[in-house]
Amino acid sequence: MEASLGSFGNPIRFKDQDFQSLLEKCLKSGEMFSDQSFPAEQKSIGMPEEDDPRKAIKWKRPKDISEKAVFVEGTIGTTDICQGQLGNCWLLAALSCLTMHPKLFVKVVPPNQSLSKSYAGIFHFRFWQYGEWVEVVVDDKLPVREGRLLFSYSHTRNEYWSALVEKAYAKLIGSYGSLRGGNISEGMEDFTGGIAYSLPVSSHTPRVFWRLLTAALARGSLLSCFIQANNYKEVGMVNADGLIKGHAYAITETDQVRHEANEILLLRLRNPWGFVEYRGPWSDKGKEWDDISKEEKGRLEMKHKEDGEFWISAEDFCKKFDFVELCSINPDNLLEGKTVEPFSSSASSKWTINEHDGVWLKGSSAGGSRKYNRTFWKNPQFELVLTEQDQPNEEDEEEEEDGDDEEEGGAPNDSRKTEKQKIKAKKCTVLVEILQKDRRRKDKVHYLYMGFHIYKVPSELQGTCLDRNFFMKNRPVGRSGKYKAQRAVWRKVHLELGYYILVASTYRPNQPGEFFVRIFSKTVNSLGTQDFTCSSGYLPVTTAPVASEDKIRVLRAFDEEAGPDDRLNPRELMKLFNSVLDKHYHLPLETCRQLIFGEDTKGRASLNRQQTEAILSDLRHLQAIFFQFDEDSSGTMSPFELSVALQAMGMKCDGKVVQLLSERFTSGEFHLPFRDFVAGVARLRKLFALYESESSREVKERGINAWLVRFLLV
Repeated sequence: MEASLGSFGNPIRFKDQDFQSLLEKCLKSGEMFSDQSFPAEQKSIGMPEEDDPRKAIKWKRPKDISEKAVFVEGTIGTTDICQGQLGNCWLLAALSCLTMHPKLFVKVVPPNQSLSKSYAGIFHFRFWQYGEWVEVVVDDKLPVREGRLLFSYSHTRNEYWSALVEKAYAKLIGSYGSLRGGNISEGMEDFTGGIAYSLPVSSHTPRVFWRLLTAALARGSLLSCFIQANNYKEVGMVNADGLIKGHAYAITETDQVRHEANEILLLRLRNPWGFVEYRGPWSDKGKEWDDISKEEKGRLEMKHKEDGEFWISAEDFCKKFDFVELCSINPDNLLEGKTVEPFSSSASSKWTINEHDGVWLKGSSAGGSRKYNRTFWKNPQFELVLTEQDQPNEEDEEEEEDGDDEEEGGAPNDSRKTEKQKIKAKKCTVLVEILQKDRRRKDKVHYLYMGFHIYKVPSELQGTCLDRNFFMKNRPVGRSGKYKAQRAVWRKVHLELGYYILVASTYRPNQPGEFFVRIFSKTVNSLGTQDFTCSSGYLPVTTAPVASEDKIRVLRAFDEEAGPDDRLNPRELMKLFNSVLDKHYHLPLETCRQLIFGEDTKGRASLNRQQTEAILSDLRHLQAIFFQFDEDSSGTMSPFELSVALQAMGMKCDGKVVQLLSERFTSGEFHLPFRDFVAGVARLRKLFALYESESSREVKERGINAWLVRFLLV
């Protein structure tokens, strides 16, 4: 059975390029591959060109740079990766972590690639992108300045796999310039498909932290760390110990040695630069090594070499570093019924996953945070159904570690810990992650401040569209915490059995963007998650009868303007309607034509007296509605305001329907003037009426939303 498209076994072909067929074509023709979709030009660099002609960039293939060029030299290792003239230490630190896990490494860097055997200047790599594996094909033309690789290079200068991985990732994102600045977690997730998260070093004692990192490495997690820079000027600053602020380091190993009758806990770190190392105790030149046997130093692969790799004690690590980034691995065949162990080393801790795409649309589904209560309820909503509690005796390693050795006096509070476990055992453990999509543009990274909230829904409201009133009266039972401007936010929560709604939002309303949701749950739970679509409907609100003054206006207009057929044409109706509307809300001729075709006129482009009276009265009502819901008194109506106004008229419309209605009648503008509001309402009423009269079973099965979406843009 063929693997599903987007799985690791059947990745999506980026730019629709098939590596195998392109390779065979080049080998057959004897020509070297040149990638026109990521050409050897300045636009692929994605940064301004240097004015100095001596610093001009040339694109060369590996064999033209070094006679001894190879794809992989010996074995894969952390020293294969050195940072060039690009601020992407976050990416290279993640790649350094990846080299420590051969099974994960070959998923990103497929084996049997060479600069000699079956060589045609073409290579391929795989990256995880929002629930799918993507295969990226590149040629091996690399940017060179003054004879040396401009960006990533190997310590020996002869190995090129890391430079080609960097190029493939740059192509995927858009350019080399798009890789400047980022969180290590981004690279970790895109190399593995796992979930990455930050852990403050201050959250644990050195011994507990060392144990936690040791267990994480044993589980196959990727680890990195950094020292927080207090401001932009501190980024890249080297302190007295040789450590760099705001710079990503890979954590590649943990170990321990005996020194003067003491047990010393060690961590091995690597600087992606390939040089500039820590100069404190237990570093390459630390005197502490003098008391360690040659055999022990050999076991630890201790090297007195400036290669960017060094040891540091757990005590000093916790004093000097601020955060550790961990990435727990998620097998890509998970959706085929298998499970993942994202956080626990216990064999009984299994997880299942659901993944969904979402979008924040300006004026429609980008409702902002709870602070903006008038629009928060318009944000995308996802159903979350939990039917079974966690397995008994299941432990949560991370949260247990929080209390271990952290209490005053060093003794954990066992009674409080036991009580906490009893409470959690009666609940469902759920991990929610939201990732922003495609926020790297050219040489800029622009992440929105985002977060999520989880609400428990009572039985009487389950399956219905939750409106502003619900969110005003109910508080969330789970949340992501403070809104953060980063690619991903996640939180593990313990929820009671029941029906929930997950609301994903940006901090401010009207900030458009796409996002991806992953929800993990213990396998004993039945987890049903899907995009929540509100069903549209129309229950006309009874309007006031035609006012006597309007009857008189209609009578006078017909006496003066109507022809032998006793009907008014569009131009005559426009004159009548505008005589009663506020001067800022006059209707153009085209809108009057649309009002006519909304009525049953037997194909005639005119109205009789009764129809004219009804529309005139309705226009007064629409003007009153418009005044009421134009809350900022702008003379126009945003899609948010439009949605509430339609509800007041008895039209309950799904967010997508409102968005399409707004796009159809605003002519590319964000806000809706009164004339377009009138035309949109007339169109909606007609479509609701036609749907009610439709007898097709197929149409009814598809539902009103499909009907409205299909015909709104016609």
